[in-house]
Amino acid sequence: MDMEHSLPSLHSVWHRRGWVAILALLSTLGGGVAYLFLAAPKYEVKARLILNDRQLGISELSRDISQVWSYRTGESSPLATQSELIKSQRVIQEALDRVDIEALDPLAVPPTLQEVRKHLNIAVIPATNILEVSYQNESEALAVELLNSIAETMVDESVREIRLEAKAVREFLEQEVPRQREITAAAEQAENEYRRMSGLVNVEEQTAQLVASLGNLEAQETAVVAEYQERITQVEQLRQLTGIDNPKSAYIGSRVGGDQEIEEIRNQLAGVEGELVAARSRFTDENPIVQSLAAQRQALVELYQQKLAAVVPPGETLLRQGITSDELSENLIADLITAQSQSVALADRIRVLRRERQNLLARLDELPLKQQPLMALVRQREEAEETLRFLQGKLEEARLAETQLLGNIRIIELAEEGSGDETPSAKVILVLATAFGLMLAVGLVVLLEIIDNTLHDDGEIEELLKLPLLGVLPNLTAPVLKLTPPEAFLDNGRFVEPYRLLLKTLEFRSSDPLKRVVISSAIASEGKSTVAAHLAAVSALLGRRTLIIDADLRCPRQHQIWQRDTQPGLTESLNGDRPLSQSVQPTEIDNLDLLPSGELTPHPSKLLESSRLHALLEEAAQTYDLVIIDTPPISSCGDAHSLSRDSNGLLLITRPNVTPKDILIRAVSDLKSNGVKVMGVAVNGMTAYTTAYYRYPVKGKLPAVKSSLRLRSGQVQAANKGKGGDRG
Repeated sequence: MDMEHSLPSLHSVWHRRGWVAILALLSTLGGGVAYLFLAAPKYEVKARLILNDRQLGISELSRDISQVWSYRTGESSPLATQSELIKSQRVIQEALDRVDIEALDPLAVPPTLQEVRKHLNIAVIPATNILEVSYQNESEALAVELLNSIAETMVDESVREIRLEAKAVREFLEQEVPRQREITAAAEQAENEYRRMSGLVNVEEQTAQLVASLGNLEAQETAVVAEYQERITQVEQLRQLTGIDNPKSAYIGSRVGGDQEIEEIRNQLAGVEGELVAARSRFTDENPIVQSLAAQRQALVELYQQKLAAVVPPGETLLRQGITSDELSENLIADLITAQSQSVALADRIRVLRRERQNLLARLDELPLKQQPLMALVRQREEAEETLRFLQGKLEEARLAETQLLGNIRIIELAEEGSGDETPSAKVILVLATAFGLMLAVGLVVLLEIIDNTLHDDGEIEELLKLPLLGVLPNLTAPVLKLTPPEAFLDNGRFVEPYRLLLKTLEFRSSDPLKRVVISSAIASEGKSTVAAHLAAVSALLGRRTLIIDADLRCPRQHQIWQRDTQPGLTESLNGDRPLSQSVQPTEIDNLDLLPSGELTPHPSKLLESSRLHALLEEAAQTYDLVIIDTPPISSCGDAHSLSRDSNGLLLITRPNVTPKDILIRAVSDLKSNGVKVMGVAVNGMTAYTTAYYRYPVKGKLPAVKSSLRLRSGQVQAANKGKGGDRG
């Protein structure tokens, strides 16, 4: 197996990356040859400079300033900074002005600034602070003099730049200190103003006072509530003794009972009523005696009502049992009225205390909110004061540092005549160019292969995943990607036959009758939805009543492939809004229905984990011969894991140059560890350049299958014979 896969792999690698290797090799060889033809013999001389990284000066600021010139870019290396400064226009031009070229060599051509920069090289001696500066020129004497002039200019430039930095720091601090004083004063004023407006002086002391006041109020409230309960109990007992529920009516009854005139009228009325009853027992109502007594009774009633109206307030009702005239009853009613009044007063007191307690709690809650802005203002004031003290100290140090700074670069080795090397060497250049070109070519190919972590051909599938390769699907052209109309796909045998072979392979690899298949992929863009749609089309073409369910409730695609509406669909069926029969939508292919995603929901996982889904899939399996379920990628969510439990298994779709190997391996590992039955893998979008096993048919011929796929085709035919022929 290793030999089978190694040769095609090398061939495919060469096909993908050969142009990179050839281009890298030719580029380096061409550069070497061009360099030999164009470069004239030159002398290379060298000098060495050392960067003094010791802190100079008697104050901290002076030591910092002595390194400002080297560390100007913060994160950059000081040696790299010096290397760039050596090649700067100012340094080279000053060095050229110092050299008398005509006195050194009357025949020498004075180099321009660009020529000096081009032939000036700087190298850092590893693990040191030493810079090795080299320069090439056709005149060795000129090269030595100019290189030494550049080194001396760098030393002078270092001293000059450090002095300028020291002066700049002093001038900056002299301007910054007064401004910082103003900032500090403004921060102090803002803090004092906020304290005045918010009433916050001492937060801890104010909090303690509020807590103490809150405790006193709670104690008062407890005492008043106890007294209130006592009065309520007293009122209830007096009501039971007197039989009066309304103290106000009792008060009115007491007044009526104590009125002598009303009492006398009531007694007269009682006597007349007695005589009237006796007369009616002896005479008829037309008898003059009876009529006289009735008229007398009516006059007394009207007089009694007039007297009551003078005592009883308008709108109040006087009950007969509320009228009292004895001293004990009047005393009890007085006690009831007093207790009721006290209970009402105590209830009002309780409400007042609770309102005051709520106010104290609100004030207590407001303290932290008021304290936060105060703390921010205090921090601003403290930071401003600290910054002011820091700047004042640095200003004094800057004035002192400006008078005693030193340079941080010095020369440790000058260039000398006779020590230069003549360059270039043709043999060395060609050998180095060839070796470097080969290494560059191999390195680029290996690097590109390492960076490109995607699958390249179907030969990697079984060895990489330890899963069967169930099918190799062609790269569909644009007219057949969408199945509206479906004839462009179904009438083309070179597209249909790979899907038919995949369908038959799924049937014979399933231990149970193939009823429900979950289709997913490791990541998006591998064509899982396209494979699901076209596999369903082939299944319907072969006479199976087929349903394709778009269970990708995050990014549905089936409605676009079939040019159908998303609603009604799976979401409506799972919510119980519609039965399955009213949610499916017919397609242009006989025997094929589509259950689109339906209305998108913010919580698709909740629907896919519900018991309704299991019932829906059971109903679909009873209604259709084959149910194909399109699910989201495995790496994005766990929908495929859940749906696979109610199916024959999961078909994993991959795509050459798209599927990352590490994500694919991790996805398959997760599926296996979760107990998901993975039926196998199908490679989608294969072309003549990405497979060693499959080539597409020509002019309607069936696809020729090599290696393991030819064996699978034979197994399918044998199984068809054993089962009574091809059901498709």
